[in-house]
Amino acid sequence: MFKSPVMGPVDLTEEGFVGDQQADRRVHGGPDKAVHLYPGRHYARLASSFPEIAAALVPGALGENLSAADIDEHDVRIGDLWQLGTALLQVSQPRTPCWKIDERLACEGVAALIARSHLTGWYLRVKQPGTVSPGDELALIQPASGAPALHEFMRLWAEHRPSLAALEALAQLPGMAHGWRDKINQRLAWLKRL
Repeated sequence: MFKSPVMGPVDLTEEGFVGDQQADRRVHGGPDKAVHLYPGRHYARLASSFPEIAAALVPGALGENLSAADIDEHDVRIGDLWQLGTALLQVSQPRTPCWKIDERLACEGVAALIARSHLTGWYLRVKQPGTVSPGDELALIQPASGAPALHEFMRLWAEHRPSLAALEALAQLPGMAHGWRDKINQRLAWLKRL
């Protein structure tokens, strides 16, 4: 979870950046979660809610591999294809914040605010390995037509009794991570039994 900036080019494979590690591979990393992007603009909001840790809220503080200043969950969709350096990435799922964020920052409530406000960031799978350098432009090359913005996706997921048709549509999104597709289908089955 402790990330620091790189100074030069880094190879990016289907498993993530060469040299990056995940502590618990059962729930972190792997092809569907090879790269975690957290929007840089969220740090100001977190700092205003938690001024006591404002100095620690810098890119990399939440374990992300990438930070982008000009996009957030309103701008991306499951299935979007993005170019970064010579690599091709696909948005695969939102990040689900966990207790490790609060532990890492030694501040209770950060993860809960991230979840409640849908300031989650997202994971990307690597569709084409390549080399990425600091400052490379992250460019949308193929939007996922018909998919809701990730913010809307998370809003729907957080509803107490979401529309079954809307959940079914989410489960069918091309590019959805297998784990999230399973979670949505399990919730659908539970809601249909009510």
